[in-house]
Amino acid sequence: METLRGTTIVAVKRNGKTVIGGDSQATLGNMILKDSVVKVRKIFEGKVIVGFAGNVSEAFALFHKIEGNLQKFSGNLERAVVEIARDWQTIDAPLRRVEAQLIIANKDKLYLVMGDGNIVQPAEDFISIGSGSVFALGAANALVDNTKLSAREIVEKSLKIASKYCIYTNDHFVIEEVE
Repeated sequence: METLRGTTIVAVKRNGKTVIGGDSQATLGNMILKDSVVKVRKIFEGKVIVGFAGNVSEAFALFHKIEGNLQKFSGNLERAVVEIARDWQTIDAPLRRVEAQLIIANKDKLYLVMGDGNIVQPAEDFISIGSGSVFALGAANALVDNTKLSAREIVEKSLKIASKYCIYTNDHFVIEEVE
């Protein structure tokens, strides 16, 4: 899948807390449309955090699907995301490509839901998506390995670094956490 431009979302699990943060810039090509978009939010009674990169309407459709699955499976996040992958099998081939990615997490688990129906549970307790993801991921990796900063501090610093280098990422952040 081509790198999704227009945002940076980063998630970190540390010391019993899971934090997801993202910038708030919306772009169209090389033009900034808005600098106050909320791309990270809590769902399922505040027990799950979701952050998205890519096509907004497609991301919201995935949000809705995840919320429905969480209700259906009594909050079991793993089952909810696996069901998303299963649903992809029944979609007509031309409709299978969604131009959005999600990071979904609760206090225990962290997942990447990709626009081609793949679900990934990262090997590390951090992950990033979007145009600035390489910068944020590198920063998060270094900070996790070399500091005692909290998950929230690592997310903030990683986003700040990404905003310095990625022209599609601003320095107005929305950060949510669960524990």
